[in-house]
Amino acid sequence: MKKIFILFILAGTLYSCTKLDEHPTSFIVKEQFYKTASDANAAVTAVYGSLISDPGEQPMYGREINFLADMTTDDLSAGPSAINPNVRALSSITYTATDDRLQVLWRQFYTGISRANVAIDNIPPIQMDTSVRNRLVRESKFLRALFYFDLVRLWGGVPLVLHDPTSTDLSSLKTNRSPAPDVYKQIIADLKDAESLPATYSGANIGRASAGAAKTLLLKVYLTQKDWPNAISIAQQIINGPYGYGLFTNYADVFNKATKNGKEHIFSAQFESNGGIGNSSTLMGAAFAGFGSNVPADIPADSSVYKQFSSNDTRKAVTFYQTLVNPSTGVTKVFPSFYFGKYVDRSVLLTPNQSSINFPILRYADVLLMYAEALNEAQGPGSVAYSSINQVRNRANIGDLAPGLSQSDFRDSLYAERRREFVQEAQRWFDLARTGQLVQAVSKVSTKTNVSTKNYLFPIPQSEISLNSQLTQNPGY
Repeated sequence: MKKIFILFILAGTLYSCTKLDEHPTSFIVKEQFYKTASDANAAVTAVYGSLISDPGEQPMYGREINFLADMTTDDLSAGPSAINPNVRALSSITYTATDDRLQVLWRQFYTGISRANVAIDNIPPIQMDTSVRNRLVRESKFLRALFYFDLVRLWGGVPLVLHDPTSTDLSSLKTNRSPAPDVYKQIIADLKDAESLPATYSGANIGRASAGAAKTLLLKVYLTQKDWPNAISIAQQIINGPYGYGLFTNYADVFNKATKNGKEHIFSAQFESNGGIGNSSTLMGAAFAGFGSNVPADIPADSSVYKQFSSNDTRKAVTFYQTLVNPSTGVTKVFPSFYFGKYVDRSVLLTPNQSSINFPILRYADVLLMYAEALNEAQGPGSVAYSSINQVRNRANIGDLAPGLSQSDFRDSLYAERRREFVQEAQRWFDLARTGQLVQAVSKVSTKTNVSTKNYLFPIPQSEISLNSQLTQNPGY
């Protein structure tokens, strides 16, 4: 898939050249490209590539989304080596519409959407195996739904573009922001179509979007919309379905390259180990060679997230580290404070860009906690809600949740469990925003007291407004 992605990008680059020859022979045009099953696979591989690769920038999943979904919360802050003022502005909640990290992530999402639209529009006429053709279109719809789900949660209503542009007239390419309910309606429609994807894959297809991934993302959409009945129904379909999902016995295996795409991994950004397209070095938290002076960039925002973990919580040693051993010399390095460790590949510390730890976008622990939350909100904390959260807690070796809690106390316990379970997995801001806790939680961090209600949405990048005067800015920016 990786080689095909490179060829597709090259083909797209050549296609964009402005040659004057009316009968070009040295580059591929769209009408020439979408002819074979290989072309269809290349198109969809390019959509997947949007998750992990952006030449000249850090990847969408694995770094850029964490700037917004983690760095702006009470979990993470920019460390000493984070010298980009735009990153530091996100960390201190002083960012503006000109922050370049906002523009990069916005562009990455719409690049992925554009590639998905190309695949959705151009694959159906290709003469190929019907089941494979339908599967590829549905995979693209799943990915388009994922990109739009991130966009609408971060920015609210956004331009809803669903087709590959057929005109080069710039004025016709400009579009207004669609209301958030319309964006959600399209997300749900794409995911319902993607529910017809295969339940499982084998061989080289492992890691593709599946029916279970579509249902899990749909569950998260319903939870965000506070549609408890649909959330409960979808969660039950996932738990009782033919997918074989379950929790790893050891929490560390969620971030172990030897157990990639295991039973807990519903959908992950697939990182390679050769430093090529997609590597997880940008999230390693220990991106330094030989324990030199390039210290980790991300640190706990304050001690609160670290203190959330009891001493016997097995997630603690996976989530944080303060010492590392040089695999070449055996020398132990002790850092002045704790750093985040989920994506640290200790076998390649001397060449961190070779790390191949996947980034988990959807995993089974999230299904269990979302199910418990939906049940509690709809019915109160019954036995099934308790069972769901206790599966996650028992895997972490912290025992069952205290029985007999009120609905409010169970809710608070569940939110705390989500915080411990998903540190640095681009979940915290979304959880705080959808539950209305953002200002209360983040303002407790001494370096983030600028947080206010306007931060429930990020500003539309000013560069986008400058290009498209039809775009309106979010309040407060």
